[in-house]
Amino acid sequence: MSFASLGLCPALVRATHERGYAAPTPIQASAIPAVLQGRDLQAQAHTGSGKTAAFALPLLQQLVQRGQPGARPLHALVLVPTRELAVQVGAALRELSQGLRTPARIAVLFGGVSINPQLMGLRGGADIAVATPGRLLDVVAHNALKLGGVQTLVLDEADRLLDLGFADELAHILALLPPRRQNLCFSATFPAAVQALAARLLHEPLRIELPPEPEARPAIEQRAIEVDAPRRTTLLRHLLAQHQWPRLLVFVATQHATGHVAEKLQRTGIAAAALHGQLAQGTRRTVLADFEAGRLQVLVATDLAARGLDFAALPAVLNYDLPRSAADYTHRIGRTGRAGQPGVAISFVTPESEAHFRLIEKRQQQRVPRERVPGFESAAAPAAPPPAATGEGGIKGKRKSKKDKAREAAHQASKR
Repeated sequence: MSFASLGLCPALVRATHERGYAAPTPIQASAIPAVLQGRDLQAQAHTGSGKTAAFALPLLQQLVQRGQPGARPLHALVLVPTRELAVQVGAALRELSQGLRTPARIAVLFGGVSINPQLMGLRGGADIAVATPGRLLDVVAHNALKLGGVQTLVLDEADRLLDLGFADELAHILALLPPRRQNLCFSATFPAAVQALAARLLHEPLRIELPPEPEARPAIEQRAIEVDAPRRTTLLRHLLAQHQWPRLLVFVATQHATGHVAEKLQRTGIAAAALHGQLAQGTRRTVLADFEAGRLQVLVATDLAARGLDFAALPAVLNYDLPRSAADYTHRIGRTGRAGQPGVAISFVTPESEAHFRLIEKRQQQRVPRERVPGFESAAAPAAPPPAATGEGGIKGKRKSKKDKAREAAHQASKR
């Protein structure tokens, strides 16, 4: 199958070749014709599968078919959860549109920087806007952009945009859009609660769910190392010395922890830096550029770095703190093992987090063998064997169930 067979114009087909796309990926082959037919879409595919081009190419083709790009009202709106993903998607759209007779005008809107240059950039209008929800509403409040003519709405990393963290902003944006429009939801994961929300947004959608094909499955080796919480940083330094990774992405739970862990590594001569949502945009760009170029060996980040960012040939990621959910775990480890490259994903499992990691394993329907590094063995007693990795139910942790409490009460009463 070729890109030309999907209904794309010659200029866009040339653009795919110039970007090194040999042939459509499965998600592109399934999504592009459906989008061009005007279908609503719920598309789920693993990280690194080509989801961005799967919506970027048909959006640009729609502009070509509409004619007169630049006459603009805004044709399409792409909502993303982070600044970094906004920049990445905007860059992909601009590169793909360069060969068009009239290149599309792409507006990239995100917070953390002055709004004035973004307002100035909208004076000539825009064909496609890529935006984070909060900054989009700020721009609309300045009357710099009107959403009444949007024909296609894309939610990239839809599971994150549909969760409670963006609920109010997304509801406000949807109220500003025309009721009759095309809706496209793309993500690597669609938890059950998010699917229910997506169902309200989508009209008779085509649902695409593409698990990785065996030959295309990311070559990610998953490891779980048991360690007591106070010894995690020392173990991290040990692993860095042992494996000599040129770059390592470390995930922690909080913004405070990014600086705390990075500073401890810096004291021992390791080139490390923190990345979180409260950093100034210029600082974030510098940190990411230094990490990409290898000037930083370790990037300590919150889940800000778990979605959308594409680090070329990143050899390893490490969960210093476990993620909140199995979906977040999938996104985190998906930063490595991309584009056919091997990768390793290591999780530190403390006695306190063992039950939570078992829940992640159950949702993933797989078991990650526990390891103990000599000299870093946990002082806690071994955990009970995990339950079978099937089903959708919860997992008992340290909290006793109502039945357990009732049995204990009955046992105590029988002793009296």
